[in-house]
Amino acid sequence: MRLERLTTNKIKIFLTIDDLSDRGLTKEDIWKDSLKWHQLFHDMLEEASEEFDLDIIGSVAVEIFSLHAQGMVMIITMFEQDEDEEQFEDGIIEMQVTVDGSEEILFQFENIEDVIQLAKRLKQSGISGGSLHFMNGHYYLLMNGILPEDAEKTVSLLAEYGVPSILSIHRLLEYGNEIMEERAVETLVHYF
Repeated sequence: MRLERLTTNKIKIFLTIDDLSDRGLTKEDIWKDSLKWHQLFHDMLEEASEEFDLDIIGSVAVEIFSLHAQGMVMIITMFEQDEDEEQFEDGIIEMQVTVDGSEEILFQFENIEDVIQLAKRLKQSGISGGSLHFMNGHYYLLMNGILPEDAEKTVSLLAEYGVPSILSIHRLLEYGNEIMEERAVETLVHYF
């Protein structure tokens, strides 16, 4: 589990599939609103509270992004309470949950050398395709059309060189620079 503070009232939590399975959960447990999921959510809020020295009281909005075989990202937004609003003495937290799933695998990289080394490893593993993009000083490799049996292996290799991105693919395509439209893995291996 990785925690990141985005703003004063917003936290990002990234959970890999391994993090979920270590806690005895599947992604389906989250959609089913299970008791295990509620316990995990409270544990994550407690850890975030300790890590960032926050008092999480009142309402929070939770956005969950399912990242195919990578795991999931949660964005938690805490709402300020009015002075005259009653404090939650019993520790109840109101949640509004929205879910967005994605079939594409999108990873972010700090430099092109990481992408080149990754392309070589992907090619050796029999994985090809992808498109390469650049935006805000980072490189992005978008892998789509990956066979379900190759998804976990692909994500494992991508995670060795970069980090999962929650950037919207539509935003990347609209505002980023497309370096290689297709067959990025093969092209990088061929030229480097």
